[in-house]
Amino acid sequence: MSADVQHTIPIVIGVTGHREIREQDLPAIRRAVKAELKKLQTRYPHSPLLMLSSLAQGGDLLCADISEELGIPLAAILPREQKDYEQDFSPDAAARFSHHCSRAGQVFVAPCIEEVPVAGISRDYQFRQAGIYVSTHCHILLALWDGHPGTHGCGTGDAVDFVLNGSYKPVSGAVLRSGSNEAVIHIFTPRSDAPEEAAGTVHILGNQDAVQDILHRTDAFNRSAASVSMEAGSRLPSGSSGDPVLNRMETISRLAGRLSRQAAKQYRLVLVFLAVASALLTFAFLMYDEAQAIWMILVCGAMLAAAWICRRYAVHSDCHRCYIEYRVLAECLRVQTYLRYAGSHLQAAELFSWTQQEETAWVMNALFVLTIGPPQETEHEIRTCWVQEQRDYHKAASRSAGKKLKISDNVVHFALILSVVLYLAAVEYEILCGGLLFQPSVLVADVEFWRTILKIVLGTISAVTLFIAGFYGRLSLPRTFSDHQKMERFYSSIDTRLEKYGQTEDLLSILAREELIENGNWCSYQRDNTPDISI
Repeated sequence: MSADVQHTIPIVIGVTGHREIREQDLPAIRRAVKAELKKLQTRYPHSPLLMLSSLAQGGDLLCADISEELGIPLAAILPREQKDYEQDFSPDAAARFSHHCSRAGQVFVAPCIEEVPVAGISRDYQFRQAGIYVSTHCHILLALWDGHPGTHGCGTGDAVDFVLNGSYKPVSGAVLRSGSNEAVIHIFTPRSDAPEEAAGTVHILGNQDAVQDILHRTDAFNRSAASVSMEAGSRLPSGSSGDPVLNRMETISRLAGRLSRQAAKQYRLVLVFLAVASALLTFAFLMYDEAQAIWMILVCGAMLAAAWICRRYAVHSDCHRCYIEYRVLAECLRVQTYLRYAGSHLQAAELFSWTQQEETAWVMNALFVLTIGPPQETEHEIRTCWVQEQRDYHKAASRSAGKKLKISDNVVHFALILSVVLYLAAVEYEILCGGLLFQPSVLVADVEFWRTILKIVLGTISAVTLFIAGFYGRLSLPRTFSDHQKMERFYSSIDTRLEKYGQTEDLLSILAREELIENGNWCSYQRDNTPDISI
């Protein structure tokens, strides 16, 4: 992948196309492909496009030619080794194939995603694995296709089916991807002399709205990431910097973490402001209603306007969503980084639950596209850099969350006690001075004045108690404290098993899955804590 996408999430356009493009259809198909790519460049200006292609003769090479014209980088995922693959091409096509391989940022052979057939690895099997890889590692598939179903299990129709229906069987597990988040740009490319419609006609298959939302969120992240400067550093031990895929994933993970922390700060400031504005609004209204301070109605209006502006700022900045989703991206990429460093071929995105796929589809797509590249063959020990560091992190975070929880409990408890004390004081005042039960035993010059003061103070303190409780409630401190404790125990357990049984693929799978589940749980309960005036 080229340097210009190193610090961004590229929008990856997968390509599939049949070989038998009629000469008379080439101009129309070229125009359609170019128009669709230009649309994506215009709509998502902060996100570099990346074309992912097997560079097969026909539609693949045609799209590669157009990508070069438009300055779109290329990653080549070949069905087999380049020298062997070149035998598939005519002399002219072979020259174009060689040229595109030389300009591609990455050229590598597709891994075996499905079980190898008993009869051995065939040409169709190799093309099928490349097609599955392209279909699963792109944001959107560009299909130069006649619309007919595939017949050999490895053609253009099959690639479309991989995207929309997940119709393949991986070596481990099963495909359970939400098809509602996938789309194909189908450019009609006839084979016969009696086509059903004009060549170059564009159809969108799948859920166009969902994919546009994924691309929009990806572009929004890239826009924000462009304003963040990152200091040098790495979570991984020295010696890992030679892997560009690892470097890219870790860079984006750290960027996402920093952006999440910035958004969290904005979000919490909004919560504080809304709590203060709500308390002042209550006080101003009580002054207007009880003390007949008519001018306080203006303060009420000012507080309502300030709260509305703050709420609009929260909506416009999207700080709550960014805080949650950028942290999800950072954590999931961290998991994928450690898996790759460990030499595992596991894809963190394939471990997503259905809920995670639905709620953070753009994050899942980002995980797939950021792992594009040859598989990591070197295994590294991750006990120290992943398991023990995470155990220590959750231990420290548990202590910190425990202190915050204690402070919040004390503050809310104090405010509640103060409300009760003021209530008892008001009751005592009404008994002694206001004639609640008996004739007043204490004469006060202006009974109504002090009654009004008590009403205002009691009402304001009660409101403040509710707003403080609402503010801390949105921070979900009890749940956060509990989660950190559970994860500390989990990592301690994994550390023991690593020491006893060693680093196995099954243990890495458990480790990754539990982290992703914990991250998904955090995401789910934080989504309910949107800032609003009801705080």
